[in-house]
Amino acid sequence: MRDKGDFLFTSESVSEGHPDKVADRISDTVLDAFLEADPLARVACETMVTTNRIILAGETRGPASVTPEHLMHLAREAVRDIGYDQDGFSWRHASVECHLHAQSSDIAQGVDSAGNKDEGAGDQGIMFGYATTETPSLMPAPIHYAHLVLRTISELRRAGDSRVAGLLPDAKSQVTLRYVDGKPVGATSVVLSTQHEAGMSQPDIHAAVRPLIAEALPEGWMCADDELYINPTGNFVIGGPDGDCGLTGRKIIVDTYGGAAPHGGGAFSGKDPTKVDRSAAYAARYLAKNVVAAGLAERCTLQISYAIGVAHPLSVYVELHGTGQDVDEAHLERTLREMMNLSPRGIREHLKLNAPIYVPTSSYGHFGREAEGAFFTWEKTDLVSDLRSAFGR
Repeated sequence: MRDKGDFLFTSESVSEGHPDKVADRISDTVLDAFLEADPLARVACETMVTTNRIILAGETRGPASVTPEHLMHLAREAVRDIGYDQDGFSWRHASVECHLHAQSSDIAQGVDSAGNKDEGAGDQGIMFGYATTETPSLMPAPIHYAHLVLRTISELRRAGDSRVAGLLPDAKSQVTLRYVDGKPVGATSVVLSTQHEAGMSQPDIHAAVRPLIAEALPEGWMCADDELYINPTGNFVIGGPDGDCGLTGRKIIVDTYGGAAPHGGGAFSGKDPTKVDRSAAYAARYLAKNVVAAGLAERCTLQISYAIGVAHPLSVYVELHGTGQDVDEAHLERTLREMMNLSPRGIREHLKLNAPIYVPTSSYGHFGREAEGAFFTWEKTDLVSDLRSAFGR
């Protein structure tokens, strides 16, 4: 995203009932089951969901008490919690298959600590973190409001609120904001597609969701009615995995910054914290957020890179996008490495990642969720005082 000037920028979100998010939820349910039984369990779980079928696959290392039968039961319960009990996809009747097997010994020997060797990264890769002053959560505004629109509707649906009667779990949003001199000032268009019961009319759906969209946006930000697109296909009864196959890890931009910042390419859900795809992306967000919260910059992008089996990061790069407040970026890079041990072990211990905390992350983004307490430790700003001191603030 450009730092200055006038432009439009768009981000999308999807609900917990979107097929790919159903898959993410089930994969993180499997992960939490293993971590609850053994905080040091290893999990890389992929899920596919389609018409009345759920397939689990991947690699694990954990206690025998976490049986395939138990995981299949938990998969059904996850679908039940999302709200699917339809002819084409039901928690009661869907076929569930479990093809999880033991983690590769070749990967394990690179990751495990032994002798003088610390725990290594579970894979090579580059991970990014980002923060901006655009919203109180220090998230980019387009993805923040795209998530908020869907979360508002989902919470009302789960509560049985009559305002959303007839709406079903699958939904997508897209918010386009106008920026003036690099700052968001209002929405120019909003798209919302929501699954609904047969027989609901388009005017009824429009009347139900328009005020909720307006409430989710800041006052005065609502787009013109002719730029509000609600169920633009005209009908959305067949939805969820019955309407489209879902796979773990296919919504990585929804999961992070809505395209406003780079993404290294690795997905998050279903992976234990030895996988730096997940844990180092959390650490990068944590550090970038603390930099911005400390007032050192209005925007911060942070990149960390790793090699499989190697504990220390190969590089740490910081970009302040010209918004740094008399801060040398090279000095900041060194300071951040001193403040946080960025080895896989250091990250998971600092952020307390070896715990069954991951199901809440599987929808509506992994970042900008500080209100949800202990689950999102990487949203804390507990480095602010140290950062200010380090830069003479």
